[in-house]
Amino acid sequence: MTIARKVLSTGLAGALASMLAACATSGPDTPPMAAAPKGVEGSWIDAKGTGLSTFTGGTFTTVATDTGQKLADGSYTMTGATSVQISGTSLIRQTPVSFNCLMVSTSQLNCTSSAGQNFVLTRRT
Repeated sequence: MTIARKVLSTGLAGALASMLAACATSGPDTPPMAAAPKGVEGSWIDAKGTGLSTFTGGTFTTVATDTGQKLADGSYTMTGATSVQISGTSLIRQTPVSFNCLMVSTSQLNCTSSAGQNFVLTRRT
């Protein structure tokens, strides 16, 4: 019995020492990094916080943040590394919508409507 305890104690001590050595050399654990957003893919909110637009795979949908009601939908095309052309339909007015946007950072889109109105969308994380 005594020999078995010594073997078990020695084995546990060795395992513990190995684990401590590994922690000391590898540093603290860090959470995996989230993938950086690609282009306009993801969710964007307007400056007033009233509309949330989601861009996925060439299509977009905008919903009211308070009710979830769909306000607009359509498609988008990256026309350059930082520029995007958006076109679709306003479901409230039943009219076509068209915008050109410039991604000034990974979290901000500066947009201009076909009527010349400027607005900003901010990436929602």
